[in-house]
Amino acid sequence: MIVLQNLTKTFRSGSVSKTVLQDASMVFPSGKSVALLGRNGAGKSTLLRLIAGTLNPTAGHVHRVGSVSWPVGFAGSFHGDLTGAQNTRFIARIYGVDGDELIDFTASFADLGGHFHLPFRTYSSGMKARLAFGVSMGIAFDTYLVDEVTAVGDAAFRAKSNALFHARMQHSGSVVVSHSMGLVRELCDAAAVLEAGKMIYYTDISAAIDHHEHNLLH
Repeated sequence: MIVLQNLTKTFRSGSVSKTVLQDASMVFPSGKSVALLGRNGAGKSTLLRLIAGTLNPTAGHVHRVGSVSWPVGFAGSFHGDLTGAQNTRFIARIYGVDGDELIDFTASFADLGGHFHLPFRTYSSGMKARLAFGVSMGIAFDTYLVDEVTAVGDAAFRAKSNALFHARMQHSGSVVVSHSMGLVRELCDAAAVLEAGKMIYYTDISAAIDHHEHNLLH
């Protein structure tokens, strides 16, 4: 479960400021998959980072009940000079999971072949995303944070990613950012629409999508 309490985030650059969240209070329930909907620049990825704890709020608090992943598929914390396997083992140590098991899972899922044992800096963007998704989903979390990652790769890899995500959701919850409304309908139980710093929570996915699409037209 994720609880947002009077959460505000404002970015400032010189005399210019932009508030992407203003005094937001909301509960993302345990065991539910909740979509975050909003136009480009609305602050969806920022909110994921606030929930993950990798970004500090301007005001308010995020309360996490249970374990919460980093944004699934995020590759920014991988070391460029380490191989995919070495990065995977390092993350296993940080999260206290078996390194050999996580390496075996990630190597099988990401399907990088020999590249898994080459420096991360040599990877294409798609390879980086595949590795990051595999590592993320190879660790059991109570809540997964997902930012467009199931759009990565070819049709076969996307299908495999969706199947793995569904399997994880049998025992976990998630907060999902996606521009694909078909994917939102398929994966999510509820949704929050973010617009102009405010959020509205919907238990009806169709109503949330209608609200979001109305915002896009106005």
